[in-house]
Amino acid sequence: MQPNLDYTLPLSARYMLLSALGFSLMAACVKEVDTYGIPVMEIIAARAIVSLIISYLDVKRKGISLWGTDKPRLIARGVVGALALICVYYAITTLPLAEATLIQYLHPAFTAIIALIFLREHLHLSTIICIVLSIAGLAIMVQPGLLAGGLSELPRFSVIIAILGALGSAVAYVLVRRLSQSEDSSVIIFYFPLVALPVACLLPGESFVMPDLPALILLILVGIFTQIGQVGLTKAMQTEGAGKATAYSYVQVIFAVILGWVIFAETPSLWTWLGGSLIIAGALINTLGHQLSRKLKG
Repeated sequence: MQPNLDYTLPLSARYMLLSALGFSLMAACVKEVDTYGIPVMEIIAARAIVSLIISYLDVKRKGISLWGTDKPRLIARGVVGALALICVYYAITTLPLAEATLIQYLHPAFTAIIALIFLREHLHLSTIICIVLSIAGLAIMVQPGLLAGGLSELPRFSVIIAILGALGSAVAYVLVRRLSQSEDSSVIIFYFPLVALPVACLLPGESFVMPDLPALILLILVGIFTQIGQVGLTKAMQTEGAGKATAYSYVQVIFAVILGWVIFAETPSLWTWLGGSLIIAGALINTLGHQLSRKLKG
């Protein structure tokens, strides 16, 4: 008698795949709208306007207060998130899509270090392995010339900005973990565009460029795909089996490679594949190691 096997993808995994696709399409739209000469700050402001409207309607739908209770941390999360977003968008517009996405996946290593310092969380062996593999993978991606002479390297300034984006994302993630103990997820999401909009408008940058119709559509899509990514991620984390679903988030790298190849004719180098594999392997080991640790404690 054949065993009854269920090959249906869990709901949490479906939400996580939706999130990965949403964020990948957002990145592709950011890179594409940059070709229309739209400055990064303007892209962020446009995204913030769309996200602010959607987030406001979501909070009102729930019938809860817009402002939350822990306002200092909510504002801090918004500021850090906005600065990280500036770095991430700059990296997307100046690096190949796959490389920019892979560097962003350094954030689990940064999150572990920040949580150790500020939340007094212990470093598991899996996390230490994650940090080591992430550093090794980044070195291979950024400076393949260390291993083989005469190879082109990624632009260092863009890589530094991308790393700062990953660091900022990690700080924002730690703040969200703390805020989740007292705040509704919709309020946390609402504060991000609420703070990001004035930050993008006040920080110095290139002059405003009036978008034509195609550029305007792309700017709106940046906000919409961002919201899809955030909603998918939030739903996945609220669903049973959220820990297992986290592994599916790394399919965003595959989406980035496909979109970069199809839309922008970008082909990742062998060194990107090798270094990126180490970064993703480290992040997966960190995720699965924490899951195993929780099961053993339970």
